[in-house]
Amino acid sequence: MEVDVFMVEAKAERWIYGDNSHCSALPREAGADFTGIVPATLTQLLLDLLPTQAPSLDNYVVGENQELLGRLRMLAEPGCFDAVYLWGPDGCGKSHLLTASATLALRRRPALLLTNPAATAFTAPPGGLLIVDGVDALDDEAQIALFRIFNTARVIGLGLLLAGRKPPLKLKLREDLRTRIGQALIYGVKTLNDEQKAAALRRHALERGLRVDDGLVRYLLSHGRRDLPSLMAVLDHLDRATLERQRPASLPLLKEALQLQLVPTENESGPV
Repeated sequence: MEVDVFMVEAKAERWIYGDNSHCSALPREAGADFTGIVPATLTQLLLDLLPTQAPSLDNYVVGENQELLGRLRMLAEPGCFDAVYLWGPDGCGKSHLLTASATLALRRRPALLLTNPAATAFTAPPGGLLIVDGVDALDDEAQIALFRIFNTARVIGLGLLLAGRKPPLKLKLREDLRTRIGQALIYGVKTLNDEQKAAALRRHALERGLRVDDGLVRYLLSHGRRDLPSLMAVLDHLDRATLERQRPASLPLLKEALQLQLVPTENESGPV
């Protein structure tokens, strides 16, 4: 039976209920008759209906992270109480993996996803899965709270999934917490090479019904930002431009889409 996704955001914490298998359909009265709709209105309706994919382990571009995805699938099981730590630079897919793991786990066990939380946000549902993003940004009180969670996790049957930008040895945290994280199962999220990124971009375009030739993909990889989410965002802009102007994807439209990106940050100079 399909269950609607329900997400509540309150400051830095997100409870997620259900799974991402249900997609709301266009209301019958809104899509039954397009007669009399002017082209601009129809174009906007098409833009509003562009597909968006919720993060899942199935739509994550695996690359060389097969072992990591297998571990995350195991962590979603009710009887798994491992502690797992993921690290890697911004844009490597950590947030995608954490959200996807929470969604998968909630089909089987309680799960709580926290992003840069305060100490009061930490709870430990027995038999559940606690997921914490941005552990390297925790304040002193939140670090103490997470350390206490580590100490009680095995007793209450709690799984832990943590993520940060750096490996445990380079985390600027309390020594006792850093040691606990260092004892977890540690995975550096391996970034994609250009060939893998190109394959992912082609698949993303195909899923949106956007035709892009290999030349456009090569140009995007050469002139776009290095992380895959930013590259896919350019394709999304390009897709919208082709619908708005009723023109096929072309190099001039791609260049316009690239101009909409933010100025690259210093963290984007290396490979992702």
